[in-house]
Order: sequence, then structure tokens, then C-alpha cells
Amino acid sequence: MADRLPRRAAAWPASVWWLGVHGGAGESTLATLASGTRPADHAWPLPSANITAHHVVLVARTNYAGLTAAQRAATEWAAKTLPQGVSLAGLVLISDAPGRLPKPLREFEQVIAGGVPRVWRLPWVEGWRLAPPSPDDRLPKEFRQLFSDLSLTPSSTSAQN
Repeated sequence: MADRLPRRAAAWPASVWWLGVHGGAGESTLATLASGTRPADHAWPLPSANITAHHVVLVARTNYAGLTAAQRAATEWAAKTLPQGVSLAGLVLISDAPGRLPKPLREFEQVIAGGVPRVWRLPWVEGWRLAPPSPDDRLPKEFRQLFSDLSLTPSSTSAQN
């Protein structure tokens, strides 16, 4: 049980639930950037009777702790311990630092990727280290591709210039 994420009833709709598998994963930032999405607050969102399904995307940083947490969440999903109505769209891995990921972490990432439906890799955004995304910022292409793949619309917080 210690390796499992909490579960919470979530009676409100969302086009996608961003499930940060550890603190600082980036789920709140993604929810801010994409209209109609919600952060899951580090817990599996369980649908109520009037909502038949929740589409979930796991979110993690690419450091060892983040990848380990992602692996645990992916294992929990694959074990089919979640109730019906929780569908996993994939895993978003957000760079934890600028530059290339070290080889041991790239290899670990590949192992985890084999256990989820899809993986999106998002880059480090230096400007977001000191301040939240600005309406004047152009989203990196990887973010735009993620939102396109999930049929999401960027919010007004993330201009598309």
C-alpha cells in the first residue's frame, strides 16, 4: 500500500486529469496551460456515478526520484487495481534540468515507457524557473504537440504566437 498513490472521488469533469506522481512534478503548470484540464493533486481521480470516465496523464520529472515514482504509478495502473472509469492516456516526463538526460536515467525512462500507453517528453523551460508562464510566452513545440495529441486547447495563459 505504501507504493500506491491515494485515490479521491472527483465528481467534476475535466478533459484530462494531470496526475503528478510526486511533489513538484508539474501537474499544476500543465493544468494552467491547457483549458478544461485539472490537476489531480497527487491522487487518482475516481469518477462518480454521473461521470463515466476520467482520462488521466501521469506527470513526473526526469530525475531518479521522479522516474521511480512514475514507475510505481505505472505499475499500479498496469496491475488493474483502479476502478473502471480511470483511463490512462500516458506519461508526461518534464526535464528536471537543462541539457541532455544522463544515460542511466535515459535507460530507466525507456523501461518505464514500456509500461504505459504513451510517453511525452517536455523540455526544461528556464523562464518558468523564476516566474510562472506568461501570456506572452510561446509554448515550446513539445507542449503544443502534447496538447494536440490529447485534443486540448491551450489556455489564454499560453499564447501560441
